[in-house]
Amino acid sequence: MNEIIHILDLGSQYTQLIARRVRELNVYCEIHPYHDIPELNESVKGIILSGSPFSVRDDQAPMPDLSSIKGRYPLLGICYGAQYLAHQYGGEVTPSKSREYGRAKLQHIDQLSPLFENVHSNTQVWMSHGDTIVKLPENFRIVSSTQDISVGAFSVMNEATYGLQFHPEVYHTTEGKVILENFLVKICGCSRSWTADSFIESTVMEIKKMIGDEKVVLGLSGGVDSSVTALLLHKAIGTQLSCIFVDNGLLRRDEFYNVLDTYRNFGLNVIGIEASDRFLSELKGVVDPEQKRKIIGKIFIDVFESEAKKIKDVKWLAQGTIYPDVIESVSVKGPSAKIKSHHNVGGLPEIMNLKVIEPLKMLFKDEVRKVGESLGLGKSILIRHPFPGPGLAVRVIGEITTDKVRMLQEADHIFINGLIESGLYDEVWQAGVILLPVQSVGVMGDERTYEYVVALRAVTSTDGMTADWARLPYDFLSRVSNEIINKVKGINRVVFDISSKPPATIEWE
Repeated sequence: MNEIIHILDLGSQYTQLIARRVRELNVYCEIHPYHDIPELNESVKGIILSGSPFSVRDDQAPMPDLSSIKGRYPLLGICYGAQYLAHQYGGEVTPSKSREYGRAKLQHIDQLSPLFENVHSNTQVWMSHGDTIVKLPENFRIVSSTQDISVGAFSVMNEATYGLQFHPEVYHTTEGKVILENFLVKICGCSRSWTADSFIESTVMEIKKMIGDEKVVLGLSGGVDSSVTALLLHKAIGTQLSCIFVDNGLLRRDEFYNVLDTYRNFGLNVIGIEASDRFLSELKGVVDPEQKRKIIGKIFIDVFESEAKKIKDVKWLAQGTIYPDVIESVSVKGPSAKIKSHHNVGGLPEIMNLKVIEPLKMLFKDEVRKVGESLGLGKSILIRHPFPGPGLAVRVIGEITTDKVRMLQEADHIFINGLIESGLYDEVWQAGVILLPVQSVGVMGDERTYEYVVALRAVTSTDGMTADWARLPYDFLSRVSNEIINKVKGINRVVFDISSKPPATIEWE
C-alpha cells in the first residue's frame, strides 16, 4: 500500500467502526494493539488513537509509547485517546461531575482549524466518557467546546496533533465524516485512492509474485468470502487454482447444484463432492452443538484432504479469512471468550504441508462485496446472507435426522424466497429458520396433529458483531407461516424470534 493510516486500539468498542469510516473515505488503514506499534515509514500518513473503557487515572490504563509518533506524524486522539494526550503531556483529567454520555452540541468551533473546516456551529456530536479534560498542557489550545465541557476538541501548536472528546465515527455525530475527512485529507495529505479496483490490481500482482507457477486449492462454501477469494485467485493464476465444493447434506435446498453451476459459469475449475450420507450418518444421535461442529469439521477435513491429494503438486491452501477475524485474534485484550467453535476449518495446512494464502484478510465484509462486484460476481452470491459453516446442523436443535433436514430445507426455502419476492431480503442482514426439538398439538382439517415447531430468525446488522431483530411486516409473517404449515409435512406451528445480539446470538447453536 502506498498510503496507510494506523489505528492504535486502546480497547474501545468503536475501534472497528473508526476503521470502517476511514475505509469508506477510500483511505487504507489497519488496526493494531496500542502496545504493538507497527513499523513507521514514508507510507504512514497518520495515526489515530481509539477510545478505551479505562480512565487515564487507572493503574491498568493503556499507555501507548508515542515518542516516535507525536510531532512526527499527524495524530488524532478520540475520547480516551484525547484524554491520554492531555494527561501524558502535562494537562489534567478528572472524573466528570456527571457521566457525559449521549448527544451534545459543539457551540464553539474554531473555523480556522483544518480539523473543523466546513463543520457547522451547533453540530451534533456523540459523547461517551466518564472523565473530563479540565486543564490542557501549555502548548495545547481549545478548538471546540460544548455547553457542558470547555475542551470539546484541541490542537497542539506547531504540530499536526489533535484530540476529540467526542466520537466522530458514530452515526450520531452528524458531521463526523467531515471531521475525519479533514484529518485524512487536509492534515494527513491522503489521496483517497484506495478503491475496490485498486485493491484488485495490487492484490493480483501480489498473488502472481507469491504463487509463481505453483498450484493452489480452495474449499468453496457458496458464500461471499470464499467466492470472491476464488475469483480473485482465478484472475491472478487461472487454471493453477482448483476449487473443492463439498455437499455435506446440510446446505439449503438445491444449493449444491445451483451454486456449482454458478461457479462453473465463471470458468472456475470446481470439483463437486457429494458426501451428505457420510455427514448425516456420523451426526446420528449427536445433540451437543459443539460436538456437531467438531464432527462436521473433522469429516470436512477428511473429505477435502482426500480430494485435494488427487490434484498433483498442490503447494498452497487458499482461505476466505476477512479482517474482523484477523482483528479478533490480535485485539488489545486478546481473543474474545469462545462462544462457539469457529466454522473455518483449521489443521489442513499442517496435515497437508501446505502454505496458506488469504487474499481478503485485510477487508471488511462490505469491502469484500465491493471487490466481488468489481470482479463480476453474480448478485445471487454477492448479496447472499451469511450462512453458518456447519450449515443447517446448527439450525436443527437437537438430534439431526434426514427427515428433520428435509423439513428445515423446505421451510427455509419458503422463508428466504418470501423475503426475496416481498423486497425484504436486502433489508435483512441474515435470515433463516430453526427447527425446534418441540412438538405441539394442532388441528388440520378435522384431525388432531402433533408436529414440530419452527422459529423464523431475521436480524439487521452491519458486521454481525451486534444485531437487532428485523421488524418484518405482520402480513408477511402471516403469509410465510401459513405457507410453511400448509406445505411442509411435519410442521404445524411457526414462531418469530425477537431476540437481539447481545444477549442472544444470531444462530441458536
